[in-house]
Amino acid sequence: MAPTTPVKNGDKIKVHYTGKLNDGTVFDSSEGRNPLSFTVGKGQVIPGFEKGVTDLKLNESKTIAIPAAEAYGPTRKELVVELPRTQLPAKPEPKVGMGLMLRDPQGRNLPARITELKTDKVVLDLNHPLAGKDLTFEVKVIGINEPDDEEEKDNGEKDEEDCCCGDGECSGDGDCEEEGHECQCGHDHQK
Repeated sequence: MAPTTPVKNGDKIKVHYTGKLNDGTVFDSSEGRNPLSFTVGKGQVIPGFEKGVTDLKLNESKTIAIPAAEAYGPTRKELVVELPRTQLPAKPEPKVGMGLMLRDPQGRNLPARITELKTDKVVLDLNHPLAGKDLTFEVKVIGINEPDDEEEKDNGEKDEEDCCCGDGECSGDGDCEEEGHECQCGHDHQK
């Protein structure tokens, strides 16, 4: 894709980002890590982030203000629940702010935080930690529809060490030394 073509639905993009709360606190950043890679329009990131990067061009930067409704949604009271202390492991000792992983009836993991300790109960918040918060992201698009390292390997340009034969010992006619096995890597292996 040409650098002047803006990001649109269906594009696989790579961005570097820094996410901040309204008070300036950084809650996440790709600085010093690999960039975030996702396909626009697939719901792989929060809606406001997707909207914010649409129409950006390669190497373009932008500050995106995302209201809570387009981020992790509002804080939902029904996701604050009480459980008997006996349903938690004895160790480590439960503390306010501690994160737990629960399972719902379908077997999905649900992250939760302890928000209050009572004599015989624990209050858990199953809301996303950023629910109810407006977010700001500094983003820079650093790739649009570039092949991944894996895709580059899979397009027929493999190293001989990665040959399907394992040792790169194929005759030029595609027949491996292993009986009945035909090389599919496309290399011109000579004995």
